[in-house]
Amino acid sequence: MSNPQQLRYSKEHEWLSGAEDGVSTVGITEHAANALGDVVFVQLPEVGDTVTAGETCGELESTKSVSDLYSPVSGEVTEVNEDVANDPSLVNSAPFEGGWLFKVRVAEEPADLLSADEYTAFSAG
Repeated sequence: MSNPQQLRYSKEHEWLSGAEDGVSTVGITEHAANALGDVVFVQLPEVGDTVTAGETCGELESTKSVSDLYSPVSGEVTEVNEDVANDPSLVNSAPFEGGWLFKVRVAEEPADLLSADEYTAFSAG
């Protein structure tokens, strides 16, 4: 499993892209997608919602369990991935591409986000 180097990661297993015009993309990692099993339902925040770093902002339901979705940053949701809402299996098949979850205008980014190498070490042990 290879975590893209350009992303940053939370200890709750979400990834965050670099900001373009202040907006970053959020998804869950391949590690989290594999642990969840086949995702069959996603509940995402709505456009205009304010999310807070480290707090629940949605839910992922799989054939194995239900898991909370945490925001890795604080800010305002600017877009949600309707493709994932319509086909939750994208979270499993393409967690770093088409399986992204939402975009957020970042107001505050916590200092404890991990690099790809740090996340790989964290998720391994």
